[in-house]
Amino acid sequence: MATVLFFHAHPDDEAIATGGTMAGLSEAGHRVVLVTATRGELGEIPDDLVDKGESLADRRKAELTEACRILGVGRQVYLDYLDSGMAGEASNDRPGAFAAASVEEAAPALAEVLVEEDADVLVIYDEHGGYGHPDHIQVHRVGIRAAELAATPVVYMATMNRDFVQEVFAEAAASDQELPEPAVEGADTMGEPERRLTTEVDVHRWLEQKRRAMRAHASQISETSFFLSMPDDMFAKVWGREWYIRIRPPWTLPAGSPRESALLLDAEVGVRTR
Repeated sequence: MATVLFFHAHPDDEAIATGGTMAGLSEAGHRVVLVTATRGELGEIPDDLVDKGESLADRRKAELTEACRILGVGRQVYLDYLDSGMAGEASNDRPGAFAAASVEEAAPALAEVLVEEDADVLVIYDEHGGYGHPDHIQVHRVGIRAAELAATPVVYMATMNRDFVQEVFAEAAASDQELPEPAVEGADTMGEPERRLTTEVDVHRWLEQKRRAMRAHASQISETSFFLSMPDDMFAKVWGREWYIRIRPPWTLPAGSPRESALLLDAEVGVRTR
């Protein structure tokens, strides 16, 4: 069995981007570890959601604990950085913000967990964090350096299939499905082109776990949100696959070859024999 460490920026990112893969790996007997860079305290606060005396960071911490239970995460760790907020906001540069941290300062903290867990695989984000969020971009930078420091043998980047995203948005628009404006505006740069993807994971088997994990993050993902309000068939189409790019060891996909379709990492766990 392998130990797979997922590195995410905020609570809820793990459920949205890699929840199905995490649930599948856990069910298969692999050890799933989650490192979260921040507590997401700059997220939106719905009216009357947070109890008196409770901070959004407190609520999101509780939500992540439940999501981890649902997805079968064996251990969850925070790096204790502050949420940087959206790109261009003054909070990007505040002391303690993850986006403002030195990579050489942050990477050893992640590398320490990789070494403690004797991790076979690290999962981070693509170079622009999927959609340009400064904390997501920093996850990529810090993750790359941490893998070097810990000599982690396999590294994948979680991303989105840009071609598929554009197809889904066009279909939704044609059916009058309401789409979040920022997502529509960023569709042309969201994720990576299909030709660059190395790994496509069919997570339909764990789709209900993924949906329950998303629901656990109620402070950020409401029942009326784009994420959860779509009909079941559309939900399955949008969230039933998760995409990755393997960058360590490098993998050049031969022209015309199908992408890897087995559960992420099943073909890679032999890299290090336990």
